[in-house]
Amino acid sequence: MSKAAFAAGALVALAAALPARAGLFDDDEARRRIDNLRTELAQQGKDNEVRIARLEELIRNIGVVELVRQLEQMNAEIASLRGQLEVLSNENQQVQKRQRDFYLDLDSRLKRLEGAPSAGAAAPPATDAAAPPAATASAAAPASRPPTREEQAREMREYDSASNLFRRNDFAAAIDAFRAFLKEFPQSALAPNAEYWIGISYANLKDYRNALATQEQLLARYPQSSKAPDALLAIAAVHAEQGDAGSARNTLEDIIARYPSSEAAGKARARLAQLRR
Repeated sequence: MSKAAFAAGALVALAAALPARAGLFDDDEARRRIDNLRTELAQQGKDNEVRIARLEELIRNIGVVELVRQLEQMNAEIASLRGQLEVLSNENQQVQKRQRDFYLDLDSRLKRLEGAPSAGAAAPPATDAAAPPAATASAAAPASRPPTREEQAREMREYDSASNLFRRNDFAAAIDAFRAFLKEFPQSALAPNAEYWIGISYANLKDYRNALATQEQLLARYPQSSKAPDALLAIAAVHAEQGDAGSARNTLEDIIARYPSSEAAGKARARLAQLRR
């Protein structure tokens, strides 16, 4: 065989073998890529599991935080309700006090209607022998005769009008109305009550000087009135408001000594216990 023929045969054999090796290389590359893809997918799965675990933990934490927030909100609402309860309790005490005063006033009015003498009524003036008989009789008549039903009704209307102003917290107007009542009905059984509420109105207006002066005037004019212990209690409260604990304590002790069985004495004992803490 010639060299040319051998060379030609070798080329033919080489050409036939090349497609087989190329196919072998293609299969290896595909397997390698598949393996890499599987590895990537496995790693991705692990990463996803980690992320899911973190999300679950975050969701659990959010639930706890929300629960804590709700508890704090409930505690705040409970504290607010307690505050409202204290306010309502205080208002209820004030309403009960006003109702008691109202019934005392009503009792005084009923006694007035039944013809009972006024607590603060002064004795009628002595007759002047030198005066003419007609003038003497005319002067003595207003002091001796009982008030008419119309006068009694007007007296009650005037007092109720002043009381309503106080209940509406219009203290300045209440002072003027009670003063007008005292001017028109100076001998009324309700005069001590009017004096007392004038003093309380001044205290609500922070005019402590006039508040003290009015209650002291009540004590001087009507020492036996049922309002006298309450007037002392109001004086003690004004002293305490002004920071004068010593005067407040002395006044409370005075209430207990002078009016031991009164409702004001019970309150004085309670307030003294608070001052001693």
